[in-house]
Amino acid sequence: MYSTLSEGTEYYKHVDEVMSNPTVWEGKRLQLHGFVVDHSILRKPDTLDYRFQVQNNGKVVPVRYTGVVPDTFKGGAEVVLKGRLDGSGFQVEANGVMAKCPSKYEAKSSPATAGG
Repeated sequence: MYSTLSEGTEYYKHVDEVMSNPTVWEGKRLQLHGFVVDHSILRKPDTLDYRFQVQNNGKVVPVRYTGVVPDTFKGGAEVVLKGRLDGSGFQVEANGVMAKCPSKYEAKSSPATAGG
């Protein structure tokens, strides 16, 4: 039995996977995983138009999004974006920005363990 992938299929990919060969992914629906580049978030005044960059393992992609972003969206945040790659970057669809909440249980360096 054979099955076909429909146009609606979404691939879950990391920025470095996609940007190592972007032409393969242009026009396809993707869920793109990466980290917001610090100080890259620009918002057009009095609008919900955002421009920012997302990176993973040294590869970076410019991103465009119009809409409300989660409270946890900031530089360094881990994000999953839904949308499509085109020749100018990644265009996020409506409500397509998901930012992971940083864990309140992240390991912190303590005097007892720092410097061993």
